[in-house]
Amino acid sequence: MDNLLDEQIKILRNNMINAGMTKGLAAKETIQLSKRLDNLMNLKMMLKEQTPPKKNY
Repeated sequence: MDNLLDEQIKILRNNMINAGMTKGLAAKETIQLSKRLDNLMNLKMMLKEQTPPKKNY
């Protein structure tokens, strides 16, 4: 699950950067991608907080 989420974040980040460079940082598409990226990153943080730490034996 974590790898899939990381891959989605990576793709979305690249798409947002490309949109920002080609259409501008204030473009509707760039802002929408930024919000989606924020949501995915927040989801990742919530999942990380719920996962118990690994035990090193």
